Amino acid sequence: MKLTERKIEKLATEHGRKDRLVFDDAQRGLAVRITASGGRTYLCQYTLHGHKWRVPLGSSSALSLSKAREAAAAIMGDVAKGRNPAVLRKEAVAAQRARRTRNRLTLRVLIGDWSRVHLASRRPSYAAEAVRALHYAFADHLDDAAEDLDRTAVVRALDALTRRRKRKDGDTGHKSKGAAMTGRTAAYGRAAFAWAVKRGALRGNPFADLPIAKSIAKRERVLGDTEIAEIWRAAGDAASPYGTIIRLLILTGQRRGEIAGMSWNEISEDLTTWTLPAERTKNGVAHSVPLSAPVCDLFRGMLPREAKEAKRALNDWRASGALVLPGAVGTPKRAEVSSRPVIRSDGGTGCNGAS
Repeated sequence: MKLTERKIEKLATEHGRKDRLVFDDAQRGLAVRITASGGRTYLCQYTLHGHKWRVPLGSSSALSLSKAREAAAAIMGDVAKGRNPAVLRKEAVAAQRARRTRNRLTLRVLIGDWSRVHLASRRPSYAAEAVRALHYAFADHLDDAAEDLDRTAVVRALDALTRRRKRKDGDTGHKSKGAAMTGRTAAYGRAAFAWAVKRGALRGNPFADLPIAKSIAKRERVLGDTEIAEIWRAAGDAASPYGTIIRLLILTGQRRGEIAGMSWNEISEDLTTWTLPAERTKNGVAHSVPLSAPVCDLFRGMLPREAKEAKRALNDWRASGALVLPGAVGTPKRAEVSSRPVIRSDGGTGCNGAS
């Protein structure tokens, strides 16, 4: 049938059939598909390498018959040249979809998603430092597609980071510090991209097998007894709570952040044991620290001088989860209390003075 727009309007499906295909005698390959619901759509059908292919052209209400014939003629011309327009269209659509997805997944978005989803179970300080380090080192690439960050760009950015650290620290024995920063940043990037690859968001990891030292040299310098004694004395003159933090670092050997975030409900009632919950340890495992008599003395110095008041205050602080060193992590300080040790009814000053 030679199609006309009037004939197309009158076409209908046969009774009991969901659609009908009518070809145009004027243009080879052009057909109109009529559905039982009244829809009319142009398409081009052709045979290539023994297989039939169809390319939809558009609704008859939006596309004129003359335009549909022009489109069909162009498609049949490609087929005559050995091309497969149906496959080419699918590939073009897939490529466009990939470009949209890639452009949407910028490096900034990838880092944010990695931090929000994957690092949610890690220590907040680790997550914050990882995000900060990657933003700093790759500031020029944050709004580019993560897929476009290649190995060359990564190496260039990390080399620039090492040079910036050297200029900042000078050449006075701080070379290992710049190398450590570069190594950590590379490790953060490698972890973020590996996470994205496993989720199918990216195809490759430009941080894999970089020519950068994977390990950080261990420190060999340790403080001598005389130096520790000098620091201890100086800490006694430091403003609260920082002098106490220094002394607790010396006495317990624990990490700075763990000391600063210590709360009274982590300290046993007799002040002899400090139990860090899993969420506050680096390895995610609860950790108990035996406390020596000097630590007990420091704690007792924070309590009221009277034994009953000391016990009441300690119970209240334990119940509320109050910080042992308020002000160390941005919290308001407690009302000042006597720094004198608690005097028990038996005149002793042992670790059980608060109980």
